[in-house]
Amino acid sequence: MLKSRIILLGLLLVASQAFSRPLDPDCATHFADGTVPELVAEKLRPQTRTLCFENFAVLHSGVSRTPLWSAEYLTAPRLGQARMLKRKNTYHEEKQLPFWQRAELEDYVRSGFDRGHLSPSGDMATDQAQHESFSLANIIPQHRKNNQILWEGIEYSTRELVFERGALYVITGPIFEGEELQRLNGRVLVPTHVFKAIYDPARGEAGAYVAVNAAGLEYQELSIDALEKRIGIKLFPRMRASVKTAGMQLPPPQPYKYRSRGKPMPVAGSNPSMR
Repeated sequence: MLKSRIILLGLLLVASQAFSRPLDPDCATHFADGTVPELVAEKLRPQTRTLCFENFAVLHSGVSRTPLWSAEYLTAPRLGQARMLKRKNTYHEEKQLPFWQRAELEDYVRSGFDRGHLSPSGDMATDQAQHESFSLANIIPQHRKNNQILWEGIEYSTRELVFERGALYVITGPIFEGEELQRLNGRVLVPTHVFKAIYDPARGEAGAYVAVNAAGLEYQELSIDALEKRIGIKLFPRMRASVKTAGMQLPPPQPYKYRSRGKPMPVAGSNPSMR
């Protein structure tokens, strides 16, 4: 028994090392100061691999079989191009990952969860980039109402902020809190929360949305410092401490359900005291 455990541990270490390769230099444009987020929490590190795509990059975990973060550099011209593209739902397994570490399409079948994008397809400026965004390496199990209402509104408001300010760095990811977490098909870990961190280097401002992965309109606004401590990841390693702790006045989410009728989302959905 001891020998088999040692062999298993060795295989896990080899797998973790084999798929944690140096970052492609072309990925640098997705990150503020060209610096990749740093994992602080040791429990997040096993079986992680950075994947670089045309319009975003992810850190994938073979333990959760989800991304731990997905990073984008959003500009107004890029989003202008993205608006011209027709959405094509080309969900697919990520073949760059070994099958035992990746999510499979069948994991989501009749699960009751949406396949929720971290870097949204609506941010993608080319057909190739949009196709890549439908990789399950960029997907988490997301509660249907959260994905289609509140989170859609957060994504929309983020894009509107990019059009207003010109360019922003955005990192989106799951939060796994608690001891008893749900898995789809016994394989894919279901997040308890979802975050979207936003950084405007031109103005020296940054902040984050955090929402429970459930139905409802309640969300929090956190400083980057508070979010990083909560998730165990330094999202913006070179960000000044004063920017990390200050927080940022983020625009309220504008879900299609409300904006299509010219109405704001109920203000009870926000919880600014949690910043």
